[in-house]
Amino acid sequence: MKTYIRKPAVAGQFYHSSPERLKKEIGGFIDPGARKTDAKGCVMPHAGYMYSGKVAAEVVSSLTVRDKIILLGPNHTGYGCMLSMMSSGRWETPLGEVPIDESLAKSLLSFVPSLEEDVLAHQYEHSLEVELPLFQYFRKDFTIVPIAVMTEDVEILKRTGDEIAGCVGDLRLTDSVLIVASSDMTHYESQKQASHKDKEAIEAILNLDEDALIQKVRGLGITMCGFAPVVIMLRAVKKLGARSATLIKYQTSGDVTGDMSSVVGYAGIVIE
Repeated sequence: MKTYIRKPAVAGQFYHSSPERLKKEIGGFIDPGARKTDAKGCVMPHAGYMYSGKVAAEVVSSLTVRDKIILLGPNHTGYGCMLSMMSSGRWETPLGEVPIDESLAKSLLSFVPSLEEDVLAHQYEHSLEVELPLFQYFRKDFTIVPIAVMTEDVEILKRTGDEIAGCVGDLRLTDSVLIVASSDMTHYESQKQASHKDKEAIEAILNLDEDALIQKVRGLGITMCGFAPVVIMLRAVKKLGARSATLIKYQTSGDVTGDMSSVVGYAGIVIE
């Protein structure tokens, strides 16, 4: 049976398609002096590297890349189902191929009834793809389970987080799995307004409080595209023993372009 290779959808747009230029770009973003933590989860942005690459790279600089990474990201394309997972194959980037952890994926399908096998949701989606080269820069031999989220039903999100944690715990992989939530923050508001709103959302994440995050996002109208993946991640890592979170970096597109009238916010957070 031929192995399915998920080809990069945004190489040459969101990041360099040349391996040499991509490595150089990431190398310019990382924090070589960062203290490494054995994190259980993290929040990373997923815009073009020009805008959010430094935030995302500093997150990966600050953690040990574990053997297995569960990638949770928002579904921007509208293809696929509510919770779409690929359970086999490989993902290709300019830095090489990353295998899907088939054993973990199949176990997750058993533990998480809302999860469905779906390739189409991932074919053109960028929110998980852009994170991979950053992890590949530091480690070559990790595996992934990619999940695209297209629901904001709070009960489903919480239950999914609990079930993911149950699966990881049952498999005795608590110390081997990193759960990554891919999300940008406020979209297309002034620097002042975006920073204010994002501070509220970030505070909830740092407090490991998914209920407060939901309340802030809905109450303040925060256009945080990946708040649903973050809710799942928070719920899961707390069940797996996470006790603290650290804001690694926050910036907006305005900090890069100089245009403060309409920005997108980017937060990098590590959870131990």
